[in-house]
Amino acid sequence: MGRYKRILVAVDGSESSKNAFRQACRIALADKSWLTVITTIPSYEDLFQMPSIQEKVSIALRAEGEKIVTEIKEIAAEEDAFIKTLLEEGTPFDTIIDTAEEGNYDLIVMGRLGRKRIEKALVGSVTARVIGNSQRDVLVFPLNSKIGWNRIMLATDGSKYSISATDKAIDIAQSYGGEIKAVSVVDVTEEFQTEAPEAVDRLVAGAKGFVEEVKKKAETQGVRLEPLVREGETYKVITDLAKKFASDVIVMGSHGRTGIKRLLMGSVTEKVLGYAPCPVLVIRG
Repeated sequence: MGRYKRILVAVDGSESSKNAFRQACRIALADKSWLTVITTIPSYEDLFQMPSIQEKVSIALRAEGEKIVTEIKEIAAEEDAFIKTLLEEGTPFDTIIDTAEEGNYDLIVMGRLGRKRIEKALVGSVTARVIGNSQRDVLVFPLNSKIGWNRIMLATDGSKYSISATDKAIDIAQSYGGEIKAVSVVDVTEEFQTEAPEAVDRLVAGAKGFVEEVKKKAETQGVRLEPLVREGETYKVITDLAKKFASDVIVMGSHGRTGIKRLLMGSVTEKVLGYAPCPVLVIRG
């Protein structure tokens, strides 16, 4: 079934991550899931050679981490959630990914943006790197957004990535009694449309084929799904439709590769995450 049973929430003290944790508590309570919270503090041992400086920095960082953990425990008490907390030292995204693998978690929950004010990316760098490198599904919450599974917006393009997302969206809808709107976007330039209208028609026909196949798959599992085909810039179409239909969550595949420790997401996935009005569930293929 579509319910996640082992959830890892990454928090860094930001309001975005606190909200993500609060929503994860509600998922865990509803689904009787195991909930673990991880906070990572950086290591400065290699930067400061003098033991006295190392000790002072280490004490300050640990105190900051413990403060974050205390705040998280207070939220857990408010939500009546039982949690396990981890305070680790290292590079945040590596620590989160390694913990998720070692603990066999099936979902990582994160806020969209972290604490760094100088960060100008649409998605916080740690969140982006976790999505780009992790083999686990990742649920990302914009600030102040809430969880819901009733109105699901599914982005599909017929690729192996979106097939996995389709299967998960149907599974979730079946588990929670939700409905799906599945959209396939034809994203071409105006020049291409002018010079090759027949090619555009073929792309539109292909997109209709994708969503009709998804509809058939959903119907065989008793899930109501409305197929949609739109032309335009992919991320904008997806996020605009999510706003129009007041979607509870957007489900999509990640076009990132694995094994390289840097920001590795498909540009569409990254932009959807950055502009989405609701949580985004990124499914690994």
